[in-house]
Amino acid sequence: MKILLVEDDPNLGQILKEYLDVKGFETKLCKDGEEGLKAFDKNLFDLCIFDVMLPKKDGFSLAQEVKVIDRKIPIIFLTAKSMKEDTIKGLKIGADDYMTKPFVMEELLLRIKAILKRTNNEAHEHKSQIFNIGKFIFHYDIHVLKFGDKETKLTSKETELLRLLSINFGETLDRSMALKIIWGDDTYFNARSMDVYITKLRKHLKADPDLEILTVRGIGFKLVSLK
Repeated sequence: MKILLVEDDPNLGQILKEYLDVKGFETKLCKDGEEGLKAFDKNLFDLCIFDVMLPKKDGFSLAQEVKVIDRKIPIIFLTAKSMKEDTIKGLKIGADDYMTKPFVMEELLLRIKAILKRTNNEAHEHKSQIFNIGKFIFHYDIHVLKFGDKETKLTSKETELLRLLSINFGETLDRSMALKIIWGDDTYFNARSMDVYITKLRKHLKADPDLEILTVRGIGFKLVSLK
């Protein structure tokens, strides 16, 4: 099981990493929010542990962007604060648990195991590189969209964009976050580029009349089934 740990306190971060490694987890330690997002975007993790107060990108912002990439990933927040408002904010973002520093390592381990046990089947299914989208089969790993016997080879941008839409199937994919994840920033030029790829994906998906990419004005896009 792989854990992404983002903690800017070097001592606590290293102690946590060593403890989790000893307990059988493969732990990736990052020291700020931007580094954490890059690590998450390039690797598959089973669970994330984010400190709330992080440099460059705080834990809440990091969690929101991570949830765009994988809305089912379990997240535990660590914080020195005990404010009720922070707890509520974290849970609204989609956190599975929330621990206030200082905490007992054994308690954190128990919470991790409980979350992973609860989400294990769902997580393994979700990490599949194959998505069933309406009458299509989308092979993310080889950039192929299949409809019956017909195969369409997708470009890297089409693949990444369709993956985000598939992961968030039936829910709105935030335009700005998708641009930052795939293009690196949300400039006007990149936004126009994304519109072009959305148009291309719509053409690819035309074979299934019940499948559609909707434009949610002012927010983003949504891949839905019209059935």
